[in-house]
Amino acid sequence: MSMIFDFLQYQVLGMRWLNDGVGSLLALFGMDVESRVTLSLQFFIYDVIKILILLSFLIFLISYIQSYFPPERTKRILGRFTGWKAYTLSALLGTVTPFCSCSSIPLFIGFTAAGLPLGVTFSFLISSPLVDLGSLLLLSSIFGFPTAILYVAVGLVLAVIGGSLINRFGREEDIEGFIRSIQIQESAETTMTKRERVEYAKGQVKATVHKVFWYIIIGVGIGAVIHNWIPSSLILAVLGSSNPFSVIIAAVVGIPMYADIFGTLPIAEALWAKGVGLGTILAFMMGVTALSLPSLIMLRKAVKPRLLALFFGIVTVGIILIGYVFNGIGPFLF
Repeated sequence: MSMIFDFLQYQVLGMRWLNDGVGSLLALFGMDVESRVTLSLQFFIYDVIKILILLSFLIFLISYIQSYFPPERTKRILGRFTGWKAYTLSALLGTVTPFCSCSSIPLFIGFTAAGLPLGVTFSFLISSPLVDLGSLLLLSSIFGFPTAILYVAVGLVLAVIGGSLINRFGREEDIEGFIRSIQIQESAETTMTKRERVEYAKGQVKATVHKVFWYIIIGVGIGAVIHNWIPSSLILAVLGSSNPFSVIIAAVVGIPMYADIFGTLPIAEALWAKGVGLGTILAFMMGVTALSLPSLIMLRKAVKPRLLALFFGIVTVGIILIGYVFNGIGPFLF
């Protein structure tokens, strides 16, 4: 069984065969495969191709599933439940929505305008960029299935608890007035054929790849520099287990950035290779995906400062706690 999981992790998801192939190709062109320049180029080519392949497959799969849940249907489903059931369902629905936080905010505004409870909409907003099928498979390619499943589980818990706390301490009047005045037009749902769902999924793949391509290039470039040019001793001095503030530093560094999990993956992979703790890496990734500065600016247009600060505080504390928990249990997972 372990051999099967290793094959799935390293050859199917991790595509080690692709990395070996890129290295052989560079050697064929007479490049020194031990030099930093060649290793950086190998890392760059391999990761870009790998991420684009995984991205295309995942977007197609998720978009096909998402075609069964148009906004009107989603609103009706969420409106049937209250309390913890509503928070949990909202968090789960966030797993089949756009990958980045900025793409989730228009849906958040639509759900809020439709009159869904405050906490329910925020459970969705937390889970949507943080936890999805993409994060499950992509994290599996680096850290293995047990770690990826555990990450998804704690991400959903954070979304549920965060939504319930916001529902308790937040105020409806902290939603900007223009959102409540939006008139939601109920449209008749059309039943798509399988062919139409496939075409829809293809269109989503094309649009998403076009939108995130340069973020992937930048993320892989940063990963290549970390992997081959920055000494491990320097990285570990700042983000290593010997620094008790490494998780906090990683989360804070990630917040000003804007990317989705596809853009953070190569950076996480490079940090992991340098010996940085699992929790510190995940705190960085969660800071980027859930609390990016551009998404907070967009969210400020929809909510007032008090509610924005409450959301930011709850998610930040949750991310930091998750980071320290994973750093603590990391040695037992590998």
